[in-house]
Amino acid sequence: MMALHKNVQKLGLELGPRITAVAVTQHRNNSDVRYLTRTDPASLRRGRGGRSSFSGVVATIFGASGFVGRYVCNRLGKTGTQMIIPYRGDHYDVRQLRLCGDLGQVLFMPFHLCDEDAIRKAVKHSSVVVNLIGRDWETRNFTFEEVHVEGAARLARISKEMGVEKFIHISTLNGNREFEGYMVPGGSKFLKTKAASEDAVRAFFPEATIFRPSDVYGQEDRFLRYYSGIWRRQGRMVPLPMGGVGIWKQPVYVSDLAQGIVNAVNDHTAAGKTYEAVGPRRYELAELVDWFHRVMRKGETWGYNRYDMKWDPIFKLKVILTDKLNPSWPINTLTPDKVERESITDETTGLPTLEDLGVTLTKMEDRIMWELRPFKAASYYDEELGEFEKPAPPKFIAAT
Repeated sequence: MMALHKNVQKLGLELGPRITAVAVTQHRNNSDVRYLTRTDPASLRRGRGGRSSFSGVVATIFGASGFVGRYVCNRLGKTGTQMIIPYRGDHYDVRQLRLCGDLGQVLFMPFHLCDEDAIRKAVKHSSVVVNLIGRDWETRNFTFEEVHVEGAARLARISKEMGVEKFIHISTLNGNREFEGYMVPGGSKFLKTKAASEDAVRAFFPEATIFRPSDVYGQEDRFLRYYSGIWRRQGRMVPLPMGGVGIWKQPVYVSDLAQGIVNAVNDHTAAGKTYEAVGPRRYELAELVDWFHRVMRKGETWGYNRYDMKWDPIFKLKVILTDKLNPSWPINTLTPDKVERESITDETTGLPTLEDLGVTLTKMEDRIMWELRPFKAASYYDEELGEFEKPAPPKFIAAT
């Protein structure tokens, strides 16, 4: 018995610290109230990442129903971001965005760009606001000035008042330059108002992050589908400013732009910076349009020809009538301001690019066959392997 008692005493000394630790452990019931020591959203992070997790970021995306907005929402949803999506018009325009996140991650609310109360409601719980709102043409309800300048300034001002940490604004490339005007006297109003929007945003939100994208291509874009549309042609001939010669474009893939925006959301060093969102290669407009038609099997044998639009007054009249007679939604988005922007060469100014945000840029040659597949001549024809000649790629200059 004495030996057993000594062994128990020895065992008690060895396990003492462990027993004490177990004794002070508190057992909680599911109904117990737990008080948070921190109330910021980052303290509520849950999960290991992905659509069913919560990263701690709450973002309001204005313009989410647009072309770029759908890609941005998808990328944010993949990182576990809770999204508030204000929309104007019919809710069917945004319902597909529910799939960007798990149940409760994506919230919708109607709003109007001139309704400050609705904007406050949309941003009051957010740590990030992304402004993707823009118009390619003016309507009876909104001018370029009202959308790009006044609207952007209103969003920036209210976001700052409501304590939003990050504001990301989408501007445009070439807006910081003066032009005499090719189709529109004085130059593009779209470019001018987009350039003015940067100053308007910075006046209220100095640490805002601004993106200046070039022409953005992808599914349902207004670049590839603009040139492949029948309304942009005159029969089987394509009129271009100066025939497309001497005009250089640097298109960027929409997923690259969306990834850059998402990376800026998570990068604290991006505050206050301006990024030029351009692709990795520069192409002459003439080469691009010729290449598009080769890919669509609508080359010279089909009857394709390209010429300088200054010799075609009928096309100019067509552009003006399309804009005047269809102000709400011009056919194929063909307007004088759009043609004016075609005539401008993309130029970068040495600002940071998407690559500085860790984005690997996509070459246009890797996407073009997929993007233009629906527009191929005889697209339903079940071709055999090697039956059609592979379209020759365009000449390009690598971006520096």
